[in-house]
Amino acid sequence: MTDTMTPVSGPARRNRRAAGTDPEKRRQILDGAYQVFTARGFDAASMNDIAAAANVSKGTLYVYFQDKEHLFVALIERERETQKRGAFEALDQDADPVRALANFGRCLVRMITHEFAVSAHRIVIGVAERMPDIGRSFYENGPMQGTRLIARHLDRMVAEGKLVPIADTGLAAVQFIDLCQSTLTRPRLFNAVRTPPDEAEIDHVVEEAMAMFLARYGVKRRA
Repeated sequence: MTDTMTPVSGPARRNRRAAGTDPEKRRQILDGAYQVFTARGFDAASMNDIAAAANVSKGTLYVYFQDKEHLFVALIERERETQKRGAFEALDQDADPVRALANFGRCLVRMITHEFAVSAHRIVIGVAERMPDIGRSFYENGPMQGTRLIARHLDRMVAEGKLVPIADTGLAAVQFIDLCQSTLTRPRLFNAVRTPPDEAEIDHVVEEAMAMFLARYGVKRRA
């Protein structure tokens, strides 16, 4: 008895991707998920809705993402990477490290007070107790990464004599980030304020954050 199936060989075999690894298919799913999550919210969205919006089968959807929570976290990371690059680049766009730090603070606030980012924070906090790996991944790829970047920038500022010696630049980085969020993030996280802050409000809070930060760590100049 002969096998009537024609074996896949040559370029066709080389071009086949392992299940769940096609970047275009993954992007297609995430685009569909973004439409559904932004239109319906996390709780009302279903994997059926997302499969339909992405124009893929539900089986294909589960090959790429094991559940709705992991799909949402992947979407968060994609959206955050785009915005994060702008914030990180702000540290290199000004030769003055003090101004660069303030620019980073403004970019950071715009990023974390964006409507999608606020919603993402709420959802991750909501699932972190029963799915701690999601909370840990969200933290390590977001806040922790930003803290380390700022800490390295502070090390540079200390070396250049822009700041006094700092025993713990990691702690100082968190202090700066928290100061920049004052009055802006928490009201939106709890839905007490439902619109992003305007540029004047962001400028005011970040300027005050810089003033407090430099009062503690800035080099005191003689009159």
